[in-house]
Amino acid sequence: MPSIQTKQYDASPATPATRTAFLGLGVMGFPMAGHLAKAGHDVTVYNRSAEKAQAWVAEFGGRSAATPAEAAKHADIVFCCVGNDEDLRSVVLGPQGAFAGMAKGSLFVDHTTASAEVARELAAQAKTMGLSFVDAPVSGGQAGAVNGLLTVMVGGSQADFDRARPAAMAFSRAFTRIGESGAGQLAKMVNQICIAGLVQGLSEGVAFGMKAGLDMKLVLDVIGKGAAQSWQMDNRGGTMVDGKFDFGFAVDWMRKDLGLCMQEAQRNGAQLPVAELVDQFYADVQAKGGRRWDTSSLITRLVD
Repeated sequence: MPSIQTKQYDASPATPATRTAFLGLGVMGFPMAGHLAKAGHDVTVYNRSAEKAQAWVAEFGGRSAATPAEAAKHADIVFCCVGNDEDLRSVVLGPQGAFAGMAKGSLFVDHTTASAEVARELAAQAKTMGLSFVDAPVSGGQAGAVNGLLTVMVGGSQADFDRARPAAMAFSRAFTRIGESGAGQLAKMVNQICIAGLVQGLSEGVAFGMKAGLDMKLVLDVIGKGAAQSWQMDNRGGTMVDGKFDFGFAVDWMRKDLGLCMQEAQRNGAQLPVAELVDQFYADVQAKGGRRWDTSSLITRLVD
């Protein structure tokens, strides 16, 4: 198995401290906000369940706020990582939403995996209010968030990207501008389409080898040195053999993401035959009680 990387912090970071807020303290947001605090930034957090926000403050310091607007009030950059389009609108818009509390000229950085449509909608709304908005979905899963090594795909202006990047590198190993508003979300869709096919192929290969009576951990070690190598093989192949599926990114969330991909494909005319099939396979896993299993649980359709 590959060695686990962790984020290292300089006691005197070159990046100046920034007043930030972080909205959404789920399995991704909680450690992401923690890395901001560890890097020396001033962090105020908001979470729908106040207990989670209080737990974050107890671990990392900083402050918690009762509403998104209150959290955003004194922040130069507001980070966000929630579940879907409607969750995002609920923490951004309205009298208690973040936009209502943000000072003119401040920046909203959205790490939610959402639609390109909502990213463009909120970017336009921010502009009318004298604010800035970038869509910045992440890849790397729970382990990437915990270790501060996420890959971030950004849509927005070059100037806003340049403002966001220094602070966001507290939890990122790569923070890359893809294009204008919505481009980050579209890139994340490409990521999820690729992962769906990779995990299904790995599932079929592992299940085939197990039924053939092979030592699959040995086989994975061998073929992992050749053309079949992938992140999924390195990090999930062995745990698939062991039947362990508690490594973060859940089947429910993968189906949500694939739904976004298929909706966008209907708009742009792309064909996604494999992604559509794998989505139905994930529906089978849900029906087996695997809604919170991680995405490598596709193999359970083939070996149970």
